[in-house]
Amino acid sequence: MAINFMNPLFEVVRDPDRCIKCRVCERQCANEVHKYDPDLDKMTANPMTCVDCQRCVCLCPTRALKIKPNENRFRENGNWTQSVMDEVYKQAESGGVLLSAMGNPKDYPVYWDKILLNASQVTNPPIDPLREPMETKTFLGKKNQSISYDENGNAHYEKSPYLELDTPIMFSAMSFGSISKNAHESLARAARELGTFYNTGEGGLHQDFYQYGDNTIVQVASGRFGVFKGYLDAGAAIEIKMGQGAKPGIGGHLPGMKINDEISRTRMIPKGTDAISPAPHHDIYSIEDLRQLVLSLKEATNWEKPVIVKIAAVHNVAAIASGVARSGADIIAIDGFRGGTGAAPTRIRDNVGIPIELALASVDQRLRDEGIRNDVSIVVGGSIRSSADVVKAIALGADAVYIATAALLSLGCHLCRSCNTGKCNWGIATQRADLVKRLNPEIGYRRLINLVHAWDHEIKEMMGGMGINSIEALRGNRLMLRGIGLTQKELDILGIQHAGE
Repeated sequence: MAINFMNPLFEVVRDPDRCIKCRVCERQCANEVHKYDPDLDKMTANPMTCVDCQRCVCLCPTRALKIKPNENRFRENGNWTQSVMDEVYKQAESGGVLLSAMGNPKDYPVYWDKILLNASQVTNPPIDPLREPMETKTFLGKKNQSISYDENGNAHYEKSPYLELDTPIMFSAMSFGSISKNAHESLARAARELGTFYNTGEGGLHQDFYQYGDNTIVQVASGRFGVFKGYLDAGAAIEIKMGQGAKPGIGGHLPGMKINDEISRTRMIPKGTDAISPAPHHDIYSIEDLRQLVLSLKEATNWEKPVIVKIAAVHNVAAIASGVARSGADIIAIDGFRGGTGAAPTRIRDNVGIPIELALASVDQRLRDEGIRNDVSIVVGGSIRSSADVVKAIALGADAVYIATAALLSLGCHLCRSCNTGKCNWGIATQRADLVKRLNPEIGYRRLINLVHAWDHEIKEMMGGMGINSIEALRGNRLMLRGIGLTQKELDILGIQHAGE
């Protein structure tokens, strides 16, 4: 038998005095960590398969379990760390590409945490959002600058297609396939009640969810999965996915084990076959080609829907966004390198792309310098973790934000980063019927609503503290931001001053 060189990442610690051998942990673990041994009349555990999803800990009726990092470590080495060695062992055993889920977990700077907000004091007094009007309604799309008047003084202007959001928060692209039907239903129902939008991702739109079309953004990715005229007509907006923050420069991959009957019908691909979308759109090799697709989608939908172009945050993102703004797109979505994913090559996820904070600031400034900032709206995603991140993003130049990981956390995700296995114990990133039913959409959509309502209230509180009563007045208002612990170069890119100045 071959030697397994890898240590388990976690230890399963069971208190024998508390364990009543109810076997809940055994029934609830999709990774088959727990097992009852009748000969010994006790519960045992296989820590090699544990992903630290914490479901057994949460559901143990006597709190007899805890999961902790494995204390058995390889000899310390600042260069050859245990994780690096484990990855070499895995590839030596499998010969395959390492796959990982969720966002980049490395200890890179989180610029949101190094940006502070301003507050009003005397000459510009704060506003109390509980007692005074406060506006967080947001409009996404081209903002026309020219207004003409007829002889009676009535204004005339060309009205472009737009999205109207009650709060500047939308649910980002997560395909049916990468997440479960119940998770999609939770997002769709919450978006409708909140007056915002959720994104289908590149997996098409399940027939049961066409009823939520007025609050749906339908995505057109390189694989064109599930794309047809009825799909385009169903959504309130169309998003062309050129790139994704977790895996810039490559396409998508949904393993065949996740392609069941419903996903097969929705994506229009054979059951059980891998859904692999190519890295490029094979009809787009220039801004002119992108413009052709933008105009084709507008023509196909009678010029009634705004078109979004989603790009990954990469080194030359400002120049790319400048071209996209000239392609006829109404909205640019930028996805940072901490953005989540169902599955991505580990090397890509952890080493490609740049932080969304730097990408946003550089794009906003470039579009302002070129005088085309109002030709498009900017939406950003890639680890928007709280209402403070939302406020800072808007002050850096965003019109609105996408959230995905935060939304999944509200549904119960524990960030165990094993989505690619299809064994999500919380019923989110799985298609196994026995696991999917663990997420109740009746409960899930209410939790999403609670999250966004809480964030919206906090956004108003922070705006009020600045003496601002409209989200529009905050957009690009970098005077409200100060950096702390940043280099001068970082401050210059962000376009903000250091705290104390």
